[in-house]
Amino acid sequence: MLKGIDPLLTPELLMHLSAMGHGEWVAVVDANFTADFLSAGKPLVRLPGHSLERVSRAVLSVIPLAEDVASPAAYMRVCHQPDSHRTDAQQAIVHLLQTQGLPSARVEPVERFAFYDKIKGASLIVQSGEATAYGNAMYCKGVIL
Repeated sequence: MLKGIDPLLTPELLMHLSAMGHGEWVAVVDANFTADFLSAGKPLVRLPGHSLERVSRAVLSVIPLAEDVASPAAYMRVCHQPDSHRTDAQQAIVHLLQTQGLPSARVEPVERFAFYDKIKGASLIVQSGEATAYGNAMYCKGVIL
């Protein structure tokens, strides 16, 4: 345990988040996500039993979002729904990001298969216990000065 550090952040997860540089992406995915396959050997940390919002809140407590990226946050858009449609889990993420100063217009809804392509560029995948469909998000790490 560390003082002032979210207890959900395991030593392994903190190590990987700390090793990430500016412009690298971390994905927080749901319990049904094909994380092993899509990680392709990249670090994969599992935090079962915790929601997308809870894991995202812990991750974002130690990394800033990139300010030089148009959309430093993204979520997997629900198929056959308009871009504006959000599940409860996705809405919780957008609200969390808004409380941290990121306007919802800078949170990108990404089509399912495009999200799979985007995740291939992630440096780290964190698998939550989110049990709802489309409970997947990505965050671009910013500069810490």
